[in-house]
Amino acid sequence: MDVQMGEPQAAPPSAAVEAAPAPSTLHHLKEIAAVIEAGSLSKEVRRISRAVRLTVALRRRLAARDVSAFLAFALPVSSDAYARLTPLLPKEDEAEMDIDAAAPATQISIKHGLPEIEIYCSLLVLIFLIDQKKYDEAKACATGSIARLKNLNRRTVDVLASRLYFYYSYVYELTNTLAEIRGNLLGLHRMATLHHDELGQETLLNLLLRNYLHYNLYDQAEKLRSKAPRFEAHSNQQFCRYLFYLGKIRTIQLEYTDAKESLLQAARKAPAAARGFRIQCNKWAIIVRLLLGEIPERTVFMQKGMKEALAPYFELTNAVRIGDLELFRAVADKFASTFSADRTHNLIVRLRHNVIRTGLRNISISYSRISLADIAKKLRLDTENPVADAECIVTKAIRDGAIDATIDHANGWMVSKETGDVYSTNEPQAAFNSRIAFCLNMHNEAVKAMRFPPNSHKEKESAEKRRERLQQEEELAKHMAEEDDDDF
Repeated sequence: MDVQMGEPQAAPPSAAVEAAPAPSTLHHLKEIAAVIEAGSLSKEVRRISRAVRLTVALRRRLAARDVSAFLAFALPVSSDAYARLTPLLPKEDEAEMDIDAAAPATQISIKHGLPEIEIYCSLLVLIFLIDQKKYDEAKACATGSIARLKNLNRRTVDVLASRLYFYYSYVYELTNTLAEIRGNLLGLHRMATLHHDELGQETLLNLLLRNYLHYNLYDQAEKLRSKAPRFEAHSNQQFCRYLFYLGKIRTIQLEYTDAKESLLQAARKAPAAARGFRIQCNKWAIIVRLLLGEIPERTVFMQKGMKEALAPYFELTNAVRIGDLELFRAVADKFASTFSADRTHNLIVRLRHNVIRTGLRNISISYSRISLADIAKKLRLDTENPVADAECIVTKAIRDGAIDATIDHANGWMVSKETGDVYSTNEPQAAFNSRIAFCLNMHNEAVKAMRFPPNSHKEKESAEKRRERLQQEEELAKHMAEEDDDDF
């Protein structure tokens, strides 16, 4: 057996990795700048998007010295951007300034003067100032950066610009001064539309809707949404936000069916990590389903990480399901602060009618005949004339078809009609008729789609052209026959 006496064994790769120092935050920022430069020169937007994702992962490690050193690396010291951004950063002691000794030996260099690098530096400073809760400096940074963006029209800047728009609105929201920038946001949205910046349009439309809804301006939000240009969604996160805002607008406008669809779709499409957003979507969707007369399934309230946040709405759903008006009042008073913070308090006031209707439906099922005074007592109506109010409630429920009963005004009774065999009524026939009509309509639409003859889009051939074409074909056939005879 041959044994090879080789060279000394090298250290395992794991040991070499452990021996190498970890790259510093500054080195990561330089690498991100190199990615942005490559995306700018090759006009690849996906590289810019990747740089934004890398920055989000690096966000918690940012320090003032890292951001200052990166600005000195990425921007010329004599540039306006460097002079504008550097004074906004907090000053640190010279002794605490670390040298980028952990960086690898390979030096990274980038070209100066690229607008993408300048906008990225503004975005980085803005994020850092917001995390440090220096909102006045963050406002100054955002305002100067937005003014610079108005002079740019490059598709590689759109991704960075959309993030800058978001944090621009976010810092004003944190200081409760959103109304100040509404005109600027409208101007930016108009500019993004003229520049065909669809990602910017998408982001700014959501920011404007959020701005209007923050001040309960639902009519203006709907007017803007209906007049805004339509385009295909580019960002899943922005599309989910749009669906959520649309659901809130539809709910206030009493369009509960459309609101329910939008809210549930937003909750389904939202990323699993966006737990807070999904909780808000579920809260509004629960209220909308209750307003529609539906009772959400228990699994909705038991979703992972949402049980505690949805507990008030679970108790509210139980009160609506039972039809107990007193319990409904108790739950509404108990969690009044939570409902006010979620901005669902006005919607919960609307649920009172549903609670009364549910209790009345249970009463009509349980009693074949019951006095209006007993109905008022069971519904716990605390009004000046509960019997008259109970009569009005029963009359409206009968008119809406919620219960099948009659009112004996002479004796003050509600007489429930006996529930007969449903197959002795016209209801099964109506159900079958609607299903058959749906199937026939689908069949007719399919037949219409298949009946187009081939080449129907071409101009029809006239009789004279057809005669000429046949004559040419005959002459060509005769000529080919003569050539065949010559070959023999």
